[in-house]
Amino acid sequence: MSPDGILNSALKIGVVSSVGAQLIKTNLAHAGEVSGRYLGSNRYGKGEVGELVLIEGQQAVLLGRITEISLPDRDRSEISQDFAGTSQIDAIGFIRLLGSVDLHTLKVTAGVSSYPRLGDRVYSAPGSFISQIPLLTSTGIDGEPPRVSLDLGHVSGDGGFPIAVTPEKLFGRHCAILGSTGGGKSWTTSKLIEECRRYSCKIVLIDATGEYRSQTGPDTAHHHLGTPLHHAAGSTEVSIPPTSFSETDFLALFQPSGKTQGPKLRDAIKSLRLAQLAPDLFPEGIVRKLDQPRVTFREAMNRGNNANLVGSPSQPFDPSLLVRQIIEECCHPTGYGNDMNKWGGASNELSYCSSLMTRILSVMESTSLSSIFRPAEGLFSLVEKFDEFFADDRRLLRICLSSVGYEFNAREVIANAIGRLLLQRARSETFRQRPLIVILDEAHNFLGKTLGSEDDVQHLDAFELIAKEGRKYGLNICLATQRPRDITEGVLSQMGTLLVHRLTNDRDREVVERACGEIDRSAAAFLPNLKQGEVAMVGVDFPIPVTIQIARPNQPPISDGPSFQDLW
Repeated sequence: MSPDGILNSALKIGVVSSVGAQLIKTNLAHAGEVSGRYLGSNRYGKGEVGELVLIEGQQAVLLGRITEISLPDRDRSEISQDFAGTSQIDAIGFIRLLGSVDLHTLKVTAGVSSYPRLGDRVYSAPGSFISQIPLLTSTGIDGEPPRVSLDLGHVSGDGGFPIAVTPEKLFGRHCAILGSTGGGKSWTTSKLIEECRRYSCKIVLIDATGEYRSQTGPDTAHHHLGTPLHHAAGSTEVSIPPTSFSETDFLALFQPSGKTQGPKLRDAIKSLRLAQLAPDLFPEGIVRKLDQPRVTFREAMNRGNNANLVGSPSQPFDPSLLVRQIIEECCHPTGYGNDMNKWGGASNELSYCSSLMTRILSVMESTSLSSIFRPAEGLFSLVEKFDEFFADDRRLLRICLSSVGYEFNAREVIANAIGRLLLQRARSETFRQRPLIVILDEAHNFLGKTLGSEDDVQHLDAFELIAKEGRKYGLNICLATQRPRDITEGVLSQMGTLLVHRLTNDRDREVVERACGEIDRSAAAFLPNLKQGEVAMVGVDFPIPVTIQIARPNQPPISDGPSFQDLW
């Protein structure tokens, strides 16, 4: 495609009549016609709202979008009830400038390199050029074609021009799929997975609802926590060992309150760590303190690096012994007569901790957390399955959380633990040679969560940390959510690419505008009007918003609700 090819005389729609910093007015020659025009088999509006246009300047070609069409006040009388269409209407089109097109390489960049002059011609942008914008934003059309590209669909409004995007542009700076319910987020996610699986990729999909159990093939591994009502064929139940949880996770689960419960729970955790580090000194697995001498405790603390390890948040311990250890912690700090070599007897702090111990027992008996505290015999650990997946040739690992309930914030804590497992492996350079994409479905349920009382607030921030630092380790995240306003602005601003479906809520659109400087209010105004399956692709590598009709995936998600027509 040459510069002359994108400025086709058959697609001329008018001339520039007014020039502003961001807005160009154009006298439209064809706005009064009954319909658009066809060039070959492809239709062009030649002056319709939302249409991308090219303005032929003296030094560069500018790319813009028609945002409004109107008639001068003096000519409005020409539009009457029996108006049948005429080419004589002198309409005015308002064009929002989006970027510049290099005359030699056709490279598309954000910003205006030089403004047009009055009388410069305006053309409809050819569909073949629009479909190349994702590739033209970094290299010219004459550059080497990428060896790996993902075929997403075609230019919206015209089925003749497919659009492909490289994974570097889509996932390189993280990706978010946004849109209201029914806009097509799940289909877009399935299409991305399908396209990635054509290549030697590594994807971990955290499936919150089980709708992606339709993903099948020898390159796919399915695992589930608990016992979902529906799971994929061949899916295996796995457990998450308590050693995968940090102190923060346990504090978020047990939610100690007041000024006593939090410190006593932390002391109990430290004591249980010490008991595991010195099992010969503590054969019961707990550290006895009530009216006991301190000599054994001091001996254990003085061994090796134990004094530092007991304070490490990642040091393992046995949570099933927490209640017994908390009872031991509720003692007077010194023995009778202020004896520093002994602990004293039971204190009234034990009554303050009774509600905490009850909650700990309830959490451990919860069915939602049985995969952690009461796993069935013979279950594989998710940690083991992760390591197997990262070492073999399979391309998709799906983790189903559909049977994990909402009580005790089980979903949030488990997802956060999974995110931390991935981040730990990323920091150990596991994904440097084979990058990993983690897709988090229903991300608003897991991001930006704080649990606990005002005295002891715990932040579940594993995925926020992945968004902030995972990219340099080869760990990229793709979020899918219908509630962008529930995603913290700091996380959304880390998303280099946004695939935005229909957004009807004003607050959601405002969040997207603030998080992505490349989408202005004129582009955001079109978001409520996107059809099902249409997506606006914007971001750091896409300074020009491109509207795409996502193609139907070969393995669509099982996301349809019950059919009232059939069931009623």
